[in-house]
Amino acid sequence: MTTATTRHFHTPDGIRLAYIDLGGAGRPVLALHGAYGRGRSMLGLATHLGPGYRLIALDQRGHGLSDHPDDHGRDGYIADAAALVEHLGLGPVAAVGHSLGGITAYQLAARRPELVSAVVVLDFPAEYRASLGDDQLRALPTHFPSMCAMLDALAFVDEPRHFTESAVEEPEGWRFLWRADEIQAAKAAVRGDWWDDFTGAKQPLMVVRGRHSAVVPRRHAEEMIRRRPGTEVVTIDGHHDFYITHQAELGATVRTFLDRRAPLAG
Repeated sequence: MTTATTRHFHTPDGIRLAYIDLGGAGRPVLALHGAYGRGRSMLGLATHLGPGYRLIALDQRGHGLSDHPDDHGRDGYIADAAALVEHLGLGPVAAVGHSLGGITAYQLAARRPELVSAVVVLDFPAEYRASLGDDQLRALPTHFPSMCAMLDALAFVDEPRHFTESAVEEPEGWRFLWRADEIQAAKAAVRGDWWDDFTGAKQPLMVVRGRHSAVVPRRHAEEMIRRRPGTEVVTIDGHHDFYITHQAELGATVRTFLDRRAPLAG
């Protein structure tokens, strides 16, 4: 894999965002991480997509090495993703998003269709009403004396690697790049009915759900197909963060979908 170097750009409204662009002549794929994640957490997808695809992974606002603006609403996230595509002059791109990134992906497709050629939603529904939870994450200290102490504190989560990807070491110890109050605001903003955006995305679209995740129940997946004919649904035998635990299977699934449903021109 090409060395993944973090770069920065400024959105039209002055927000400095970080991203990684693996480059190459392949078809561009915009990867959007989930809450508490960062762009680098999506790099494993590139290995399994193969040389025919060029992965660009954004640190969404409030995550990774991007700025922490006051606005954590949906419009801001969508505008940031659009700004990166326009900054690179790469549209239309295939948008692949996990959880928080999944709703950004299909909303970007619906609201800025000229920028998106296909959509892959990783474990996020068209209507989200679950409680925010995350009390244990919000109660974590700001710094940990060691990585071992950080891992011990994350023993209650299904996949600690989703969180430790955003861990950095400072003189005071280890900390996360995200701020819990901002993530809570971002998660509060995704609660609601988003059927208009989901059905409004006219590009080829696939939903990948985790069999052991409660985020996209089977009946909701069936409703997604019913309301939006042509939607493909694939179930992977994992929890919510299957993009880490089932990386090869996911990569093959996404590559097959993109090859078949939105082939390269020529």
